[in-house]
Amino acid sequence: MHDLDPSSSALCDLLIEAMVATDDQLQEIYDEHLETGKSFRDVLMNFGIIEEDELLHMMADHIGSQYVEDLNELEIPYEIISKLSGTSSRMYGIVPVREETGTLFIAAKDPLDYRMIDELHYVTGMDCHILVAKPTDIDKALDKYYPEGEESFDAMLAELTEDDIFSQNEGAEFSDKDINDMANNAPIIKFVDLVLCQAIKDKASDIHFEPFKDVFRIRYRIDGALYEMPPPPVHLALPVISRIKVLSGLNIAERRIPQDGRIELRIAGRPVDLRVSTLPTMHGESVVLRVLDRSAVKLHLDTLGFEENMLRRIKEIIRTPNGILAVTGPTGSGKTTTLYGCLNEINTVEDKILTAEDPVEYDIDGIMQVPIKESIGMDFAKALKAFLRQDPDRIMVGEIRDIETARTAIQAALTGHLVFSTLHTNDSAGTVTRLVDMGIEPFLITSSLVAVLAQRLVRRVCKNCKTEFTPTDRDLKNLGINRDYIGDNPFYYGKGCDECNGTGYKGRRGIYELLNMTDGIRELIYEKAPTAVIAEKARSEGMRTLREDGILAILQGATTIEEVLKYT
Repeated sequence: MHDLDPSSSALCDLLIEAMVATDDQLQEIYDEHLETGKSFRDVLMNFGIIEEDELLHMMADHIGSQYVEDLNELEIPYEIISKLSGTSSRMYGIVPVREETGTLFIAAKDPLDYRMIDELHYVTGMDCHILVAKPTDIDKALDKYYPEGEESFDAMLAELTEDDIFSQNEGAEFSDKDINDMANNAPIIKFVDLVLCQAIKDKASDIHFEPFKDVFRIRYRIDGALYEMPPPPVHLALPVISRIKVLSGLNIAERRIPQDGRIELRIAGRPVDLRVSTLPTMHGESVVLRVLDRSAVKLHLDTLGFEENMLRRIKEIIRTPNGILAVTGPTGSGKTTTLYGCLNEINTVEDKILTAEDPVEYDIDGIMQVPIKESIGMDFAKALKAFLRQDPDRIMVGEIRDIETARTAIQAALTGHLVFSTLHTNDSAGTVTRLVDMGIEPFLITSSLVAVLAQRLVRRVCKNCKTEFTPTDRDLKNLGINRDYIGDNPFYYGKGCDECNGTGYKGRRGIYELLNMTDGIRELIYEKAPTAVIAEKARSEGMRTLREDGILAILQGATTIEEVLKYT
């Protein structure tokens, strides 16, 4: 259980010391924690080894504190609440309760997190004493005392600039201790907390921290497009990036090679994972955080933008007893979301479903989800081989990257399993030739592949500022259609409003291309026909291309000409 965070590790020691749980039981809990992505403590409670009240009393005794059973019945004065910002309180999962002789008493969701306790001294400027309370009670108190949206990015930047303790040492060489002290400075902690909370609130998929010679850029990727935040002073790049490295457990002294880490947060009561990647550049380390919201979500096929006939065909395919459904497209085109939608559609008590993912992005009840860890040899091929010994009905393999994984997936399909997977190809017909290029024999492809779904994500027109217009002849020429094709259908664009932050877009939807394995397509695969020939045959048999599906989305008022031309 070496991957456990310090507070979960301390919790294990506490349970063993109190003889509440055995090593074997904790190992089983740990394994499920890895498989599902749920927090160690949530899995522990699900196992029913100990009641929540008993556990909280035990934790309070362990840290020499008390369990606050009536947190939601207390009226906490404003002067106590104002000791902490809403951003910091939500970030750490804490609520200040009272002050006695210069010590601030704080109820915490994770009272065994000693790193948090050390940092609170920097954040509050006071001695802090941790109290134990139910996580659900703390969530209610956060909603009551710290309603979201009370802090502004601009105001925090102004505060940082006014109280800029770093500018006086701009350009100086810093020791590791200096950098660590900077990363734990209260304004830096608050600023990074606000950046992360704001990104998650705005539903950003990635957060970019980019130091240049004269500017330090922070950008969020929302609905596939990058938006720049007001840039902090350039000399804050080192302390801000060092703060992120501290949060993700990376070596802050090592700035010459790339590093990868992970930050686990609970924001507004739900777990959020951030995958952290650093990259050394000429002007410091560039850092990108990928946001993974791992709380249980329901992803339904009906909401992903499928046209009615295609949706009906997809639902037929995912209920076939065996074969392979391959979903293809570039990185960030929504392939994993589509596969989760398929799994949710067929997730019943009657079927055993196993997934191998890198990483597990969403936690779905009733499905056994296995994270890939290539650093220890646990790759897709190895996971897939192990799956075949687990008596599954449906299998999802995150990606077919090599011939070994491809052969094992085909073997699974031929022995009575339905396999879902993804490949990186530009269109549906290209998937077939990609498998042939990998070294898969054509007869194996035709006997196992049921269908290939190619897809892209396009931004939706904001419903609040949606505006009708008549396309020009040039617009239609760019799309490859004529005015007779569109008839009286208007086109739409978003004017820009507060709801969509002035972009004219809000949310995304898929556009799709479904290649069915017909006798005619199989014959071309046997002959090792080129991609263009297979694509043309599929079109003659009724396949709608990505461009054609995009045009349909325009006519439905869902997206714009620019989006369809950009992605098809």
